[in-house]
Amino acid sequence: MDRAARVAPCARTEPGSANALTLLALARGVLEIARLPKEQVRLTAVRECQKVLTMGRCSGRRGRSTRQLLERMLQLAALAASLFFALPARAGDSDQESGPGAPEIHAFVSQGFMKTTKNNYLANSKRGSFEFSEVGLNLTERLTDDLRLGVQLFTYDLGPLGNYRTQFDWYYLDYKFRDWLGIRAGRTKIPFGLYNDSSDIDAARIPILLPQSIYPIDHRDYLLAQTGGELYGNVVLGPLGSLEYRGYGGTISLQTPASTTPGITETNLTVPYIYGGRALWSPPIDGLTLGASYQALRIDWDYQVAAPLIPSFVMAGLVPAGFTGTLPVKFLIKFWIASLEYQTGGFIFSSEYSRWIASFVSEAPKLLPGHVVNERYYAMASYQVTPWFTPSAYYSVYFPDVTQRSLRANYQRDAALSFRYDLNTHWLLKIEGHYMNGTAALDPTLNGGQGVQTLTKDWAMLLVKTTAYF
Repeated sequence: MDRAARVAPCARTEPGSANALTLLALARGVLEIARLPKEQVRLTAVRECQKVLTMGRCSGRRGRSTRQLLERMLQLAALAASLFFALPARAGDSDQESGPGAPEIHAFVSQGFMKTTKNNYLANSKRGSFEFSEVGLNLTERLTDDLRLGVQLFTYDLGPLGNYRTQFDWYYLDYKFRDWLGIRAGRTKIPFGLYNDSSDIDAARIPILLPQSIYPIDHRDYLLAQTGGELYGNVVLGPLGSLEYRGYGGTISLQTPASTTPGITETNLTVPYIYGGRALWSPPIDGLTLGASYQALRIDWDYQVAAPLIPSFVMAGLVPAGFTGTLPVKFLIKFWIASLEYQTGGFIFSSEYSRWIASFVSEAPKLLPGHVVNERYYAMASYQVTPWFTPSAYYSVYFPDVTQRSLRANYQRDAALSFRYDLNTHWLLKIEGHYMNGTAALDPTLNGGQGVQTLTKDWAMLLVKTTAYF
C-alpha cells in the first residue's frame, strides 16, 4: 500500500464519485469471488463488501443514506456469491455435476461531455457540462434449462437527474415453456419501439443520443422498465417468416416533481397501471424487420392550491365553486409506434413514427387541457466502414401538439451526425454533433425560467462520450 493510501484511507470524494466507485468496487469484489473455491466464497463476499461499505462511510454528507444503500448491496453480493459462485466450478471442488452454465457478469462505465451554442439542454450545457455519467453492473444466471434470473445495479448523472442515486435498474425471473411462450416477473424492460429495451446499453448503438423524439433520455426513469409481469415468445410463420411478441402489465415508480409554480404543489403521485406490447415481424426478406408497439398508462396525483389563490381561481372559472384547495387529477396516456429496420452487410437503416395521446380528467377542464396529441418520427442510417469505425446520421422531429405546428415552441427538429470508434473490444469513443431547430423539448427550469417560446430558435450541440465495458 502506498503512503497516501495509508495516511488517508478516507480521502474526500464527491458524493457522485463515491457512488460510482462503489459500483466499481462491488464489480471487482464479485469478480474476485467468482475465481475462488466455494468454501471461501461467503467469507470473501463479506470481506469485499465491507470494503464497499467503508467507501460509503467516506462519502461525506450522504454517508448515512449511502451506507444504508450499500448494506442492501452487500446482501445482494452475498446472495450472488452463495447462489451463483458456490456451485462447483473447478475440478476437485465437488463430485457433483455443475449447473446449466456459469453466471454472466457485465459492467460498464461511461463519461460524457456536452456543449450547446445556445439554450441549456439536459444540463447546464451552454457553458459545457460533464454531468453525463453512467455506471452499471449486471448479472444473469441460467438456473435450469428453462429458468433464469437477472439483475442490474445502475447509477447515473444527467444534469438535474439521477444525481448518482443507485438503484436496481431491472431484475427478473424468466421461465421459458416453449420457444413461442415464456413468462417474466419482476422489474422488466419495456419493449417499446425498436430500441427502448436496449437504450441503457451504450455499446449496443452507434449514436450517443438515440433520436430524442421517440427515446427522450430525460424520460429514462419511467420509460425503461416496469414492475409487473410479461409474456413473450417467437412464433414461426412458415413461408411468412417469424413473429416475436412481448406483452406486459404492471406499474412504474415515479418521484413527485418539485413545484415550479408558487402556491401549487403536487402530492399523492401514483401509477395505478401500465400495460402494452410489441410485435416484431421478420418477413422472408433478409435483414428486414417491421414492428408495432402500444402502451397505455394512468398517472394520478393531487394539486394542492394555496388558500390565497383559491378566490382568484374561482372567479376566473378555472375551478368549480366550493373548491377547497385539493384538485384530484387523472392523466391517461396512450402511445403507439410503427417501426421499420433494414440491415444488409454493414449498413443499417431504421425509421419510426409515433403518436402519444394524453387526456386529463379533473374538475378543472379550463385549467388542464382535455386532450393533446403529439407527433414524433425519425429516420436513421449507419454504416460500419471498418471493424473499429462506424458513422451514423439521423433526422428526428417532435411536435407536442399536432394542431399547432408553427412557432418555435411548437416543434423541435434535430439533425445529428455521429462517429463511433471502437478503440478495442472493451473501450469505445463517440463524437456527435446536432443542429437543432425549435425549442419544444427544452426545459425552462434549466434556462433561468424562460418560456420555451423566448429561447433561441436555431442552436447546435456537441457531445463526446467514452464507455468501457465487459
